[in-house]
Amino acid sequence: MNASRQPWHATPIAGVFDALHAAPAGLTNADASARLAQYGPNALVAEQPTSAVRILIAQLRSIIVVLLLGAVAVSLFVGDRLEALAIAVVLVLNTLIGFLTELRARRAIEALVQFDAPRAHVVRDGHARIIDARELVPGDVIHLDAGQQVPADARFIETTEVQAAEAMLTGESLPVLKSATSALDARTPLAERVTMAYKGTTIVAGVGRALVTETGQATEVGRIGVLIGSIMIGRTPLEQRLDDLGRRLVWLSLVVAAIVGGLGALQGAPLSLVIETAVALAVAALPEALPAVATIALAVGVRRMARRRALVRALPAVESLGSTTVVCSDKTGTLTSGEMTLVKLWAAGEVFPLDAAGVPPAPFARVLGAAALASGSGEAARSSAMTATDPVDVAILQAAAKAGIATDDRARAGLVPFSSARMLMAVFYAEPGGTVAYIKGAPGVLIQKSARLVTGQGTEHLDEAGRTELLAVNARLAEDGLRVLAVAEVRTAGTGEEALTDLTFLGFLGLADPPAPRVRETIARLRDAGLRTIMLTGDQRLTALAVGRALGLLKGPDEIMDGRDLDGASEKSVDAAVARVRAFSRIAPEHKLAIVRALQRRGEIVAMLGDGVNDAAALKQADVGVAMGGRGTDAAKQAAAIVLQDDRFETIGTAVEEGRVIFDNIRKFVFYLFSCNTAEVLVLLGAGLAGLPLPLLPLQLLWLNLVTDTFPALALALEPGDNDVMRRPPRHPREALLSTSFVTSILFYGLLITASTLAAYVWALAEHPEHATTVAFMTLGLAQIAHLGTARSAGAVLAPAAIVSNPFALAGASLAVVLQVGVVAVPPLAQVLHVTPLTLPEWAVVVGLAAAPAVLGQAIKLIRQMFTRAPRSAAHPAR
Repeated sequence: MNASRQPWHATPIAGVFDALHAAPAGLTNADASARLAQYGPNALVAEQPTSAVRILIAQLRSIIVVLLLGAVAVSLFVGDRLEALAIAVVLVLNTLIGFLTELRARRAIEALVQFDAPRAHVVRDGHARIIDARELVPGDVIHLDAGQQVPADARFIETTEVQAAEAMLTGESLPVLKSATSALDARTPLAERVTMAYKGTTIVAGVGRALVTETGQATEVGRIGVLIGSIMIGRTPLEQRLDDLGRRLVWLSLVVAAIVGGLGALQGAPLSLVIETAVALAVAALPEALPAVATIALAVGVRRMARRRALVRALPAVESLGSTTVVCSDKTGTLTSGEMTLVKLWAAGEVFPLDAAGVPPAPFARVLGAAALASGSGEAARSSAMTATDPVDVAILQAAAKAGIATDDRARAGLVPFSSARMLMAVFYAEPGGTVAYIKGAPGVLIQKSARLVTGQGTEHLDEAGRTELLAVNARLAEDGLRVLAVAEVRTAGTGEEALTDLTFLGFLGLADPPAPRVRETIARLRDAGLRTIMLTGDQRLTALAVGRALGLLKGPDEIMDGRDLDGASEKSVDAAVARVRAFSRIAPEHKLAIVRALQRRGEIVAMLGDGVNDAAALKQADVGVAMGGRGTDAAKQAAAIVLQDDRFETIGTAVEEGRVIFDNIRKFVFYLFSCNTAEVLVLLGAGLAGLPLPLLPLQLLWLNLVTDTFPALALALEPGDNDVMRRPPRHPREALLSTSFVTSILFYGLLITASTLAAYVWALAEHPEHATTVAFMTLGLAQIAHLGTARSAGAVLAPAAIVSNPFALAGASLAVVLQVGVVAVPPLAQVLHVTPLTLPEWAVVVGLAAAPAVLGQAIKLIRQMFTRAPRSAAHPAR
């Protein structure tokens, strides 16, 4: 028996019994024990969590980390213990933060075990008993009652008004009415399998008996766990770019050391000095603060997002959102409120839209009042199958309460509960002059049972032409994506189903799961930023189409696709579909996973939003998974990297913006640091090629690296975002951190700083040769600090507001100036670094030439701004 592939939902009851070798009287204890040994416990097995040791090792595999470990060794070799200690501290902190966040992010499936129901009502040896749900096996007969969690996947064999809430598994926003006798096709989507009960879902109404077909990992929710376990967590765009940068730096360091060493040897410098200088320059070429800056930038984004009720479980996820090109989102509870709302009333040939303050006129108030009286409330509800926990009844009663319509002061005389056969519900009330029944139900049924129609002039006879017109009204409302119910009444002497004839038709109710607040605006904002939003829902096509249009996602039906069309489709077909489709309806968890994977094959960076167990696999597969914290299941939250505490879709727009700001700030840091380090290399190369003595000593290079790489550079991680950050298209997913244009900018500004430093050095050699090294050292150091203003923004930083927008940058630059200038005033430092006090004329030359590159840089930006409407991307500061 290959139970995992059997279409149980489409198999007749007798065929299910035969296939499972079961009987209505249940299994014997002996048979159950044998099957338990064969199939194993009915429990969800969490994937083996990644060990803490493996997570720690993974943190140390970065090329940058390896280089910096080498830098520690080199610093110790040249005797600079302070530099070695600084790099080591950066490495330890960065590794520790990454380890702790990764340790939490890896726990993705453990929450699934909470969907194991603890107890089950089963028939064994012909007797009903309660057992541990872990002992259930295929072939067991179980009882399911209202309020009970389904303990295993099962085929209904009897149903009495059974309704199940399956949103956590299928995304269907309404409870599903179950039927043991419905004939279904084998390709029926999961959300429409009315003959089945699924593990982890909840029976909200009615009673039923079912035959267990799957247990444990073979259940639908268990299969989702298997899907999650099969997903390997990939590297984020930021991690990929940093590794690419690290590989380039390996060769850069080696080339720099070789060239400088060769030039020194040709000039006859002492071999020890040549080696020491080459090693110092190689260390200077390494951005030892880069991991720390990346971590600080991400942590700042995390803190900002936490203020907006978004919890980040994995630091790199923030930057990943900044790289996102496609947002895939579950509909129910994410794009929509997840609650049914009465939005329209139809009566006497007119439509009345309801809103929070709307009080309907008399004809509409009559329809709403009758619907409220026919809903499950009070004592009548507690004795009926349709309880007030049903979202439709809740929506009707809430709308009636807002309109000031009271329903609790009438004496109830009887009840006809809703059933799949009747397709209506009626509540009888004792009123002066007799008993009145108020009925709500399927439009087709009530229209057929009605003999009269309430119009604007009173009540008139309802003929076939009138019934046809009412059916047309029903169709028009349904085309708007509304769930339509009809409302009628009748005066009668009885209180049973036989009294429900010759009804007076009152009108229609239009219910919807409305868009969540500011969703449409957020989708438009994402579109302006170059991001595509795709809706994924278990609802039917018409509902998805209506919601998609309301949200501004869809223009026509050709942009929507049914999930069943993905079954058996080739990868090429799925890839083609995700390129054009904006909404998928009636999809299962494996469809969501396939869609995310198809987008990733196309080179997209995918963010996935969801709240149910059915979203968990896709949340884990996506480049960044985002779960709803309020209504979201624990499985979804554990699989996601970001959890929105307030369930607000608009927070995604904020997160994308934060991610872009973070990447911009990392680029600003790289631009600043590499410009400075390039200048250091070029100063030595330029002097060597010109036949000049070495203008800088090894320890001076290391001092500059320490001063400029710390406080000023780290402050760039705290820069606020540029105004155009959400008006730019997403970065190309494969764009390198050091693109050609970016490297050109680095070289240009590095050359400016080099020219100023060499000019000061040549002047000092001619005027005060004994101070020449100190002049070059001071000019280069101050020029690098002044270069911070060039790196902070794509535009000129001249306005007072722009200058003080990042006080950390001002403080970092000020501290760096104090440290650099103060070297000559502290005798021990001056002796170690071989610097001497300078005269006022010498300081004037140093300050003037050190400021020249920054002034020229601001002038270039100001000129560019005069010829453009807005500054270019801060990701390319020199453009």
